[in-house]
Amino acid sequence: MANISFWGGVGTVTGSKYLIEHNGSRVLVDCGLFQGLKELRERNWEEPPFDPAGLDAVIITHAHIDHTGYLPRVVKLGFDGPVYTSRATVDLLKILLPDSGRLQEEEADYRNRHALTKHTPALPLYDEKDAKAAIKLMRPVPNDATMVNVAPGIKAGFLVAGHII
Repeated sequence: MANISFWGGVGTVTGSKYLIEHNGSRVLVDCGLFQGLKELRERNWEEPPFDPAGLDAVIITHAHIDHTGYLPRVVKLGFDGPVYTSRATVDLLKILLPDSGRLQEEEADYRNRHALTKHTPALPLYDEKDAKAAIKLMRPVPNDATMVNVAPGIKAGFLVAGHII
């Protein structure tokens, strides 16, 4: 029997992360940043409730940062498996994730220069290098409902849904 754990996108609309476990396989569906109120953003700094290195794969449904922006952090914390998503999403993430990494670095630098941090030094959640490492793991799949084996016993198919490619 499969088990699904909701680690984001619950009680808030950001931070989407859903862990599917089935017969020893572990697949994370979406890997988003929490955004908005400070209390939500601080959740990005908590240890994830799953072991990133123990994931078999990640599936990304679409490119919005609240569905993808935590992926470089998961890679930084040890995930090195395949990331399945549509070709269009890969193309968007090649722009979005490195930019997000640069913004994380700039924010940490700003906080250090202006002594706006409780932590010395302020560090980025992840950097551009982590984002580029995440992009290298991406495996584009067609969005024509073709089923793809993403882990033993787990298949996924992608369709154009209208929210974003």
